[in-house]
Amino acid sequence: MPIDREVLEAVREMDEHELRRLLILAKARLEGRGVTFPGASPDVKLRQQDVKCGKATCTTCPHGPYWYAYWWEDGKRKSKYLGKLEDLPEVARG
Repeated sequence: MPIDREVLEAVREMDEHELRRLLILAKARLEGRGVTFPGASPDVKLRQQDVKCGKATCTTCPHGPYWYAYWWEDGKRKSKYLGKLEDLPEVARG
């Protein structure tokens, strides 16, 4: 199925943060369908978290759940905020 022109144009206009988020989501969806990626790509784990905002007057903490990607790189644990993605739970279940 061809990709809609509007979708392609939207991808062309994305900044680096949005492109990285799209890449993580696309990779997770493909891996959920059994696609493997050769090479030294990190093993990314997806996790939901509730987050405290830190405001003293907030009565609704914690907020969320929000999705995060976690992986190891150069001996350090890295993370990337993915947001409240509606279709991500399907991917995370495998």
